[in-house]
Amino acid sequence: MTSTMDIHEILKRLPHRYPFLLVDRVLELEKNVRVRAIKNVTINEPFFTGHFPHRPVMPGVLILEAMAQAAALLSFASVDQYPGEDTVVYFAGIDGARFKRPVEPGDQLILEATIERAKAGIYKYSARALVGEELAAEASLMCAVRNIT
Repeated sequence: MTSTMDIHEILKRLPHRYPFLLVDRVLELEKNVRVRAIKNVTINEPFFTGHFPHRPVMPGVLILEAMAQAAALLSFASVDQYPGEDTVVYFAGIDGARFKRPVEPGDQLILEATIERAKAGIYKYSARALVGEELAAEASLMCAVRNIT
């Protein structure tokens, strides 16, 4: 069974806030399997003023972060958990990151992640970002869910 999430549910499930919240809507989420979400890229993004003033391009590291945030939504939903102030999701690894197409203002980034492995709070995902049908980026991501004190 697939489900969706609007921005209100995303804000409950992710600790990120402006300007670092990079998921606007979840289109499909199949617990323990996959997620498909969107990030609407606008000229109002704060990073565009410096990257690059003459040709605005979304930084690759933020595309990876957007994919990781979509993956974190999948993980939290899969275990029916809402992160508290004592929970954080850390990047544990990024492998095989490839950038195939620039992401520019006006693009809608489709974020996809599939759980490859989940054990002891460590998740491995196969993730990709698309603009329309075009692959913008792909990577294998590892994240760790940890309690902080």
